[in-house]
Amino acid sequence: MVLPILHLNGYKIANPTVLARIGDDELEALMRGYGHTPHMFVAGFDEEPHASIHARFAAMVDDVMDEIAAIKEEAASNPDMPRPAWPMIVFRTPKGWTCPPEIDDEVTEGSWRAHQVPLSNARDTDAHLQTLEDWLRSYDPDDLFDDGGAPYAATRAIAPEGELRMSARPETNGGLVLRDLVMPDFRDFAVDVPNPGSGPVEATRQLGEFLRAVMEANMDNFRIFAPDELASNRLQAVLEVTDKVWEGEREDDGTHTAASGQVVEMLSEHQCQGWLEGYLLTGRHGLFTSYEAFIHIIDSMFNQHAKWLKVSRELPWRRPIASLNYLLSSHVWRQDHNGFSHQDPGFIDHVVNKKAEVVRVYLPADANTLLSTYDHCLRSRDYVNVVIAGKQPAPQWLTMEQAEDHCTRGLGIWDFASNVETGEEPDVVMAAAGDVPTLEILAAIDIIRHELPDLKVRMINVVDLMRLQPEGEHPHGMSDQAFDQLFTTDKPIIFNYHGYPWLIHRLTYRRTGHENLHVRGFKEEGTTTTPFDMAMLNDIDRFHLVMDVIDRVPGLGTRAALLRQRLSDQRLAARRYARVHGADLPEVANWVWPDAGAETREAMAGTQDTGGDNE
Repeated sequence: MVLPILHLNGYKIANPTVLARIGDDELEALMRGYGHTPHMFVAGFDEEPHASIHARFAAMVDDVMDEIAAIKEEAASNPDMPRPAWPMIVFRTPKGWTCPPEIDDEVTEGSWRAHQVPLSNARDTDAHLQTLEDWLRSYDPDDLFDDGGAPYAATRAIAPEGELRMSARPETNGGLVLRDLVMPDFRDFAVDVPNPGSGPVEATRQLGEFLRAVMEANMDNFRIFAPDELASNRLQAVLEVTDKVWEGEREDDGTHTAASGQVVEMLSEHQCQGWLEGYLLTGRHGLFTSYEAFIHIIDSMFNQHAKWLKVSRELPWRRPIASLNYLLSSHVWRQDHNGFSHQDPGFIDHVVNKKAEVVRVYLPADANTLLSTYDHCLRSRDYVNVVIAGKQPAPQWLTMEQAEDHCTRGLGIWDFASNVETGEEPDVVMAAAGDVPTLEILAAIDIIRHELPDLKVRMINVVDLMRLQPEGEHPHGMSDQAFDQLFTTDKPIIFNYHGYPWLIHRLTYRRTGHENLHVRGFKEEGTTTTPFDMAMLNDIDRFHLVMDVIDRVPGLGTRAALLRQRLSDQRLAARRYARVHGADLPEVANWVWPDAGAETREAMAGTQDTGGDNE
């Protein structure tokens, strides 16, 4: 239980604070409206001795702790008790309490000036230096320190020792009480992939089945936080073993709310982020799932947590805590029914600015790679793990064994989509990171196999984005030798990426073959449209990717000019069809990898329709 204390001292840096400028009756009503029982404490505005103030505040804290204990006692015997009004304290004091009342004839104590540097010239001005000395002597340092400046034994005795020190308390050093999650075997939730391209499967729905088992085995140690998007992101299987905690009025409305539960939903990304951080810092585990575009709302909160993790790693007494795990779905490429406002993959760019030792970004291309990735994330410590995965029905590419190996490597050649024999070099490298970019790059390769069968294509998929960096820049980075072996040093690279394309250039700019790298990705073109039209708006579609190959493989431009024209015409036809019918061309929407099989061809029909938020 956290005891909230609202400290009202009247001012911010240069302005009054809102809550300090409303009357006590209105303030008390506001706090009660928030669900609290407010206790008002006022001090520092008269000549009351400090000892008296301390005694009054100690008595109030005792009263408040008694109220908390009484609520807990009742809850233990009556879990269905009415929602309690938890106590809180409103602590009203002057701004800059105990600082000099005036400096340079300007009011300081009780003023916004106390938030500034009130004696900025103390080094150079005798008057300011004297004021500073008087100020410090007002705290009676002679009672605390000897003539040499060392604290007296009585002063040292005040400081707590051992586990009574604040930093040594498990409440503030959650790693001391952190328990490993009891983890089910993620392989038990594997999707059967008899051939590449089988399916379709909703990757996050499959993850939800795994998370249900995680939740069931860790009902006192694991929570999911979501801004009203648990079901929309297809994780609702967890509600088979727990409820959404809801202490307000409840109705029989099918929302799975109860007085207790391990799922916390509130349409406030800020609140969800703060809850999860507090849960992790006190020694538990959890994840935050959100629409990809709206996770930007907590950018600055992520910043502070990442900075805290960076510094805490340097403190030997600070024990590791569970990683902060994001699952971002309803992503940029499948927000076709919501439109441009919901299309923004830029959180990745924001995350990679932080220290390499702290951040991880994963773009699993199918359900099995997502399962393997998230098992790793839930077991990790002291990281921020960002995982982006689609929720719509999609082809599946790797068996679970293949997915495990691929996730362990972080990136690698997909042999089933490549036709470069051992001892040969590719004519072109086609790479992808993200589920939709992977689908489109594979569809492009299918076109190349039919239209340009002699072209040697190496297909590379990237699941761990940080593998693209050099090994000296990130712990997951690849050596130059390993990178060159995969991507070559002199062959064109067509890279289809989930997010903004310049990030790939940023991660690879030191690589030998960087000048051969051509990246397609989101270039801030979006609207309410069909999935394939969305891809075409940003040039990540299969037709444009083959056109890129024609443009960049030496000698191919003139030999494949007619093919390039036909591909351009196919893009125009696909756009016309989408405008007329509100759907993608059947041959595009129902495309399957050639080896997928007849059952998959039948199952894929219609899966490009975007499902409702909670289907």
